[in-house]
Amino acid sequence: MSKRHTTLGEFLIGRPEEFEYDNAELSQLLNAIRLAGKVVSHEIRKAGLVDITGTIGTTNVQGEEQKKLDIFANEAFINTLTNRDIVCGIVSEEDDEMISISGADNRNRNKYVVVMDPLDGSSNIDSNITVGTIFGIFRRVSPVGTPVTEEDFLQPGNLQVAAGFIAYGTSTMMVYTTGNGVNGFTLNPAIGTYYLSHPNVQVPKMSNIYSVNEGGYVHFPQGVKDYIKYCQKEEEDRPYTARYVGSMVADVWRTMLMGGIYFYPESTGKPEGKLRLLYECNPFAFLIEQAGGMATNGHQRIMDIKPTDIHQRMPFFGGSKQMVERAMKFIAKAK
Repeated sequence: MSKRHTTLGEFLIGRPEEFEYDNAELSQLLNAIRLAGKVVSHEIRKAGLVDITGTIGTTNVQGEEQKKLDIFANEAFINTLTNRDIVCGIVSEEDDEMISISGADNRNRNKYVVVMDPLDGSSNIDSNITVGTIFGIFRRVSPVGTPVTEEDFLQPGNLQVAAGFIAYGTSTMMVYTTGNGVNGFTLNPAIGTYYLSHPNVQVPKMSNIYSVNEGGYVHFPQGVKDYIKYCQKEEEDRPYTARYVGSMVADVWRTMLMGGIYFYPESTGKPEGKLRLLYECNPFAFLIEQAGGMATNGHQRIMDIKPTDIHQRMPFFGGSKQMVERAMKFIAKAK
């Protein structure tokens, strides 16, 4: 069977060397995420046909207006992970506090915790634009059999055992890494199976694409403004092409495939940045690095930063290594 026809299940079983710890447990966890992704994908495909779009009149812990599909996706992933009894805790963008999961005897013996953004880019859902689920997986640091603690989640990204995303666009894709490269799988909705479609993804070292919300330009630090002007300057290899969707899953996945740089810097209105370190920046930093790219906060490697809060925000610069390094030089020079 060619690689192009390898299913995600076969791929997980056939690569036990990928897993530093228990192959069976982590495979079950990734399979649970795969299943929840299919449920969410099916619901998204009904948008415009049934009443699942629009807001519900509430906000999440970040003060962002919640969409109906935000709530659906959050519940789908939490229920799937809880019912399969394979995690001891979950942190979600949609929940103020961490979720501690207890076993039947109130002593959870599972070894992994999951951090997630259940539906990234949901502000675009009513416009039929690609959205996605972002996830990271850590091995707990608290003793097995005891209640999960916040320290189980507040680990630097370099301790992730797996990370990935599911994109709901023209097709549904699951892309993940366990620290041995990045592979992408596309869902065949007719039979509900993911097939290997993007083996060993590699970020091009250089490109001519930059991706940033330029509507915030006047609020960006001077170094970021200088870098944007560099990208726009008429030279032999420039100006670069601007591409920005406003859904991190869509923008970063394009950057990983086509090269370039995606950045969401701090601003006068958001001095700490907008993206969440734990379940947006760290998972994508892991993916980008495993694909040969680079991810920083403009000053240091994202995955070396120890979170201080489960919803901590962070600037993000990721993509082709040469482009990220150049952006960092502009930032350092301005300081």
